[in-house]
Amino acid sequence: MGIVVAIDGPSGSGKSTVSKRVATALGLAYLDTGAMYRAAAWWCERIGIDLDDAEAVTHAVQAMPLVMGLDPEAPGVTCDGVDIAEAIREPHVSTVVSKVATNLDVRAEMARLQREIIRAEASGLSGSFSCGAGIIAEGRDITTVVAPDADVRLLLTASEQARLARRGADLDAAGKTVDAAALRDQVVRRDRDDATVSQFLTAPEGVTVVDTSNLTLEQTVARVTELVEQARAEATEREQLEEARADALRSGLDDYELDEADRALLAGEAIPAAETGLDAGLPVLAVVGRPNVGKSTLVNRVLGRREAVVQDVPGVTRDRVSYPAEWAGKRFTIVDTGGWEIDVAGLDAAVAAQAEAAVDLADAVLLVVDARVGVTEADDRIVKMLRRSGKPVVLAANKVDSPVQEGDAAALWALGLGEPYAVSALHGRGSGELLDAAVAILPEVSAVAGPERSDDLHRIALVGRPNVGKSSLLNQLAGSERVVVNELAGTTRDPVDEVVEFDGRQWVLVDTAGIRRRIRQARGADYYAVLRTQGAVEKAEVGVVLLDASEAITEQDIRVIQQVVDAGRALVIVNNKWDLVDEDRRKQLEWEADHELAHVDWAPRINLSARTGWHTNRLARALDTALAGWNTRVPTGRLNAFLGELQAATPHPVRGGKQPRILFATQVQAAPPRIVIFTTGFLDAGYRRFIENRLREEFGFVGTPIQIGVRVRERRQRR
Repeated sequence: MGIVVAIDGPSGSGKSTVSKRVATALGLAYLDTGAMYRAAAWWCERIGIDLDDAEAVTHAVQAMPLVMGLDPEAPGVTCDGVDIAEAIREPHVSTVVSKVATNLDVRAEMARLQREIIRAEASGLSGSFSCGAGIIAEGRDITTVVAPDADVRLLLTASEQARLARRGADLDAAGKTVDAAALRDQVVRRDRDDATVSQFLTAPEGVTVVDTSNLTLEQTVARVTELVEQARAEATEREQLEEARADALRSGLDDYELDEADRALLAGEAIPAAETGLDAGLPVLAVVGRPNVGKSTLVNRVLGRREAVVQDVPGVTRDRVSYPAEWAGKRFTIVDTGGWEIDVAGLDAAVAAQAEAAVDLADAVLLVVDARVGVTEADDRIVKMLRRSGKPVVLAANKVDSPVQEGDAAALWALGLGEPYAVSALHGRGSGELLDAAVAILPEVSAVAGPERSDDLHRIALVGRPNVGKSSLLNQLAGSERVVVNELAGTTRDPVDEVVEFDGRQWVLVDTAGIRRRIRQARGADYYAVLRTQGAVEKAEVGVVLLDASEAITEQDIRVIQQVVDAGRALVIVNNKWDLVDEDRRKQLEWEADHELAHVDWAPRINLSARTGWHTNRLARALDTALAGWNTRVPTGRLNAFLGELQAATPHPVRGGKQPRILFATQVQAAPPRIVIFTTGFLDAGYRRFIENRLREEFGFVGTPIQIGVRVRERRQRR
């Protein structure tokens, strides 16, 4: 974990300048929280919000598309794609910012955003500015509300005369003229207003005061740098002591009976990495045809396993679903599609549109026709569509289960696509010759697929009960109709992988089938869809559970959440359809969250509308927070020191005349965090929950389940 430095103080005390200088010198990120409030005031005025309307200001700030730059040498501020770093320093903004900064709901929202940024930098998440070195955050409430557990907490102060002189010099250097009365109003009045909702004029317990009244800028920077370096040295010394204590505790385990599994665990043997997802950048083969001609069965035959959902009724497959495949040493991507029909509307039309999109995004096409039925009008229309596309086509005459039926396949020469390959997708007959022909028309380098997917792309599963908006959210984030969306519940059946770019990064989003009932109660296509969803969750890093915010939380919602927790995936809860929520429903939803979702109060929760796009920009921050928690690893020394203090303060209750004692603990895995505790006796479920809650308070673990295993070991018998 990187170091976190929190610096508070009144206006003109030098917080910004000193923080940027120290951050630059030490290679840390820099967060100007005051600029966030200025940006909020600028944004509200830009969109015509009356700053005296507290509720309207709160809603505007909650939807504000703000991006904070963390480079101390060039800390940019961008809002709605506009660089506003200079605009928010205008005297007018300084005059009105207190109307926003004294809004308690706005302060709560800002504190949440600030904590997310600080946590990401301290955790060293992918894309962090400091690469895990840490961050200096300065501004109101930073030492008390936002980062009360920061490694270094400072209050920079100065006399009123010194602060006025510094602010005036800053404005003169920027070429801005402000008279003495206006300058005093900016500095003194703002401090007075902010002091009504924030504590920054006196130092709370644990906060070090640095009076800069009689210090030059260089002297102040040197003093703050000294304090940060001292904290780093103390942290290093503390870690060394903790590791020495852990080594001693580990040595003490030799007096207890340990099996081979225990010794392997204590040796820290590597745990296999999770299976990676779909490869991108390979040649793409799209499988198309009318409904119920056997496309998904043929795809499963190519894959050599039951991957695509299959049922003996038309219309089971609806989205275009991609799978990595290989034949004769050649790797490619095969795309299963829904049945293509003519003159249809509603859901069927959307399915047909996805099939056409699959053709457009393919290098070659495998057209599947039911040889027993022969050429239909729909087949003729599909052929015309394929000719317009200009893509090479291989014709599969399916359901030829015996040599007697090969005459039926010969009749398909009439389609004008060349030789029809007689196959039985169900039994595998003729599939080798068909695949040889298909692979032969695929290019060596795909003309449509993107570059190879980067190994560090995060895989996110969108899960929930039917019709909560999973597909709509994926399409909204992608900015295009990637998957079929329909008011009919249960539209999606196969998990659909899509590489989507939002918040300036690429993610792998997996749209899954809605889980409507227990798997044992599901039938047919729904049964297999539930199995596929479970598999998609297990392959993902984060499960984003969507709830319909306009309806009461159901038992099925809770079951879906538990499915993600049981799989050990990071968890983000999304209240979708927020555009349908009124004030009464909001209050009810808060009550439901406190009562129905209390067991996952550690999961980030966001409110959004997939249909309108409102607040979808917050999803990336929530995902980053959950991923940071999911990948958290606590050093063995620090973990044992923490548990030692915990056990001393609150020992396990006596059971049967004996009191179990913790001997040693180690985190054997991250993603998800798994902690194994060696004890002298069984730990009650209530005590394990107590340990988990305290672990979260101490180390965060936001957005992730914690798996705690207990191994009871007896002392060796002396011989």
